Amino acid sequence: MEYQEAKHKFIQAWGTLGSNWGINKAMAQIHALLLISTKPLSADEIMEELQMSRGNVNMNVRALIDWGIVEKENQVGDRKDYFVADKDVWALARQVSKERRRREIEPIIKVLSQVQEVSGSGREIDEFKGVTKDLKDFSVKVDSVIDKFVKSDQNWFFQLLMKL
Repeated sequence: MEYQEAKHKFIQAWGTLGSNWGINKAMAQIHALLLISTKPLSADEIMEELQMSRGNVNMNVRALIDWGIVEKENQVGDRKDYFVADKDVWALARQVSKERRRREIEPIIKVLSQVQEVSGSGREIDEFKGVTKDLKDFSVKVDSVIDKFVKSDQNWFFQLLMKL
């Protein structure tokens, strides 16, 4: 397989994977391009490579920066912004886990805690409390696992996996 074909296939696959995880496909494709790039890329270079509009590139690069997985760089003598992704897969996995925890797990734990305080009695309310309590307990355990993963080092995590 030629490099350009492999590169295109990787970018498309990463985009599909991202959309399966609930992330914008264009955002995942931009991230894939930055992951494999040997140098920081400008918005113009990203637009050209991925055949995307300036607005789409700018919006998704900002989202990647918000996620903490892409950084903006300036180059001396050039007014353009350039973007680079961290190539450390372990750091990427930890950062994505940290963000998903903040955006998804923590809010649902908060809501599940609040709805536990429902007043009244009866079969429907008891069922509601039971299900939401079980969901909260599970979410708290998931949160704890993610917290351990985010704070762990690579060797500890892989040793733990090998024990399973």
